[in-house]
Amino acid sequence: MLATRIRQKDGLFYFASYPAKAVLEKARFISRFYGEGEEIAAQSIPQNDEIAQFIARVERNDEAFQRSLSRAKVKALRNFYEMAQSQPPIPGTVLLFTSETLRFTALPGQENVGNMQEPDSKYLIIDGQHRLAALRFYLKEHPQEAASINVPCVIFDGRSEDFAAEMFVIINSTTTRISKSHLIDLYERVSWADPDKRFAARLVEDLYREGDSPLRYRINRLGGRSQQDKWILQAELFNELHRWITADWKKIRTVTNVYREGERYYEIIRDFFKAAEKVWGDAWDHDGYMVTRPVTIKAMIRVCADLARNDALPLDGRVKRWEQRLLPWHEQMRSFRVEGFYERFPAKGQIERVARIHRDLARMANIEVRSGKATANV
Repeated sequence: MLATRIRQKDGLFYFASYPAKAVLEKARFISRFYGEGEEIAAQSIPQNDEIAQFIARVERNDEAFQRSLSRAKVKALRNFYEMAQSQPPIPGTVLLFTSETLRFTALPGQENVGNMQEPDSKYLIIDGQHRLAALRFYLKEHPQEAASINVPCVIFDGRSEDFAAEMFVIINSTTTRISKSHLIDLYERVSWADPDKRFAARLVEDLYREGDSPLRYRINRLGGRSQQDKWILQAELFNELHRWITADWKKIRTVTNVYREGERYYEIIRDFFKAAEKVWGDAWDHDGYMVTRPVTIKAMIRVCADLARNDALPLDGRVKRWEQRLLPWHEQMRSFRVEGFYERFPAKGQIERVARIHRDLARMANIEVRSGKATANV
């Protein structure tokens, strides 16, 4: 097909115009979309296609979100296609990706205009799934009108899946498009993310997924879209862990095996929360208490950093040892009841309240509060 080859620094990609029917045949939907009594089923995603797996998780992670917000968005776009006359229905480009390297043959006398080979497999849609879903419904209801629509497409080819992931972040990095929680999922994959952020993001991922994590599946990765019972937003947890990692980073970056260092930090946090769960007893995961609410979880992470500074070793018996250390918390359970909690821990806001609870919890357990420049001896 005819395309324009575009160079930007070291980047090379193509601009092409696809007829509506052709682009719908060449692109694969990895999320389910709904119309009036109809639906576009999500295509299966290979396990090794990590970027497609990620985009699918963002698009359809919460079933209620997919049924309500996504349906409304597709309906609004389809209605716009119907109403648009002098205005172009799809003025913005749809971003497509293929891992295949496409052959480009320039036209005589041209350097960057020519024939581009189309991929054997279907394109992955980096940006534009909703617009194309609405176009499919519009094409079915108004085939003659839709036949005159050509879709402007930017096509990236021959790159790794990490490149596609990085492009997805760049395109979707505003608060109106993708939440900070979703961006945290990609910190390990994008080349320009700071190494300390990638380190903290991996801790969040491990705390969410590992079978022995006391926070497993209790981290809200969807923000306001989640309809399930969660304890803390992923972005909040990330910020607290990153605060700790930043203080320790000079030491962490000198180790030979940073991956193993991440495992050690995860094990410390895991063991600490296992001990805390034992100590809090019935107050743990109880609606009548604030123990597993964000304000207390963040304060406990700070206590964990304080404790790890001087008592991370030996590993043997660490959970039991820390359980004994934190035992005074059990005597203060009533102070963490929901009723009257904010009066017992008065503060001007969440930041000040986390700091206050941190100091109180550390004092109860006779743990020295670490300074901002201290590093944990792990």
